[in-house]
Amino acid sequence: MGFASKVWAIVAKDLSAELHTREMVSAMLVFAAIALLVFSFALDLQGRTARAAAPGVLWATVAFAGTLGLSRSLAREQNNGCMDGLLLAPVDRSAIFFGKALGNLIFIGVVELALLPLCAALFEAPLLQPQVLLVVVLGTVGYAGAGTLLAAVAVNTRAREVLLPVLLLPLVVPALIAAVKATSWLLDGGTLAEVTGWLNLLIAYDLVMLAVSMLTFEYAVSE
Repeated sequence: MGFASKVWAIVAKDLSAELHTREMVSAMLVFAAIALLVFSFALDLQGRTARAAAPGVLWATVAFAGTLGLSRSLAREQNNGCMDGLLLAPVDRSAIFFGKALGNLIFIGVVELALLPLCAALFEAPLLQPQVLLVVVLGTVGYAGAGTLLAAVAVNTRAREVLLPVLLLPLVVPALIAAVKATSWLLDGGTLAEVTGWLNLLIAYDLVMLAVSMLTFEYAVSE
């Protein structure tokens, strides 16, 4: 079995488990929808002011809902003994990391697909455009990679629900700032060429986070 087949086998296992229980994505969707509604009613903005607030609200909601899913993803593996089984299997640790990270990326992506139309409607912002979707994908890749590594670190601690956001959110601040800035610029009528600097920062962040996470994942899951 090749590297890609091993990665996909882990992704398929996670997708099958989620389709069976529907506990992780459902919780993320409910949290994200409630958070958006709270932001919308609390800020009570309209027109250009609402559109200006949309990028910050969108990415804050994605970050918090994503943290909820990342914590649950690794905790489920730990509680069921699946992580021990994966580590005992003759599978490279990097394949386990990419399988878990890709699964988390898909789950967060599903939540974002539901979040974007709702945020666009509540904040009167044209978020459903290809340029914004590209920023969303680039911002989510690095977030899922770093989050998978830190969730593996936190899952073996007693205070894992508290430790994960404390470790993760400061680490993803550069990606969140770049994503918010690029999204804001695009919503103001800017083009991709005008946000090249922010896109390059997101791409560099994704590559660095994936490389560091892949190289250190073995130490993170070691007893």
